[in-house]
Amino acid sequence: QVQLVESGGGLVQSGGSLRLSCAASGNFFRINRMGWYRQAPGKQRELVATITNGGSSNYADSVKGRFTISRDNAKNTVYLQMNSLKPEDTAVYYCHLHVFASDYWGQGTQVTVSS
Repeated sequence: QVQLVESGGGLVQSGGSLRLSCAASGNFFRINRMGWYRQAPGKQRELVATITNGGSSNYADSVKGRFTISRDNAKNTVYLQMNSLKPEDTAVYYCHLHVFASDYWGQGTQVTVSS
């Protein structure tokens, strides 16, 4: 059984920084893609950033230049460094793991950016 456990959310002022972490456990193939999605109240869940086991990354336009995704394959952990945070970044952030045709989600961590 695959589990994703997130940490690092919280309350921060506009312009501040936060770092999210997500550790994956269980049995899954090493070739995979991990990432972060977010969902604000009343909105659909949207992609924030993804990264493959080979290090190829992809970002939403809204976070390019401010967020950085990275991973430690040995620890099956993905990180999201969020800088220059804006109130519109406020959302529940979900960790995601895609392996072949399977998708796994974390429980979500709240990020709140005050103006």
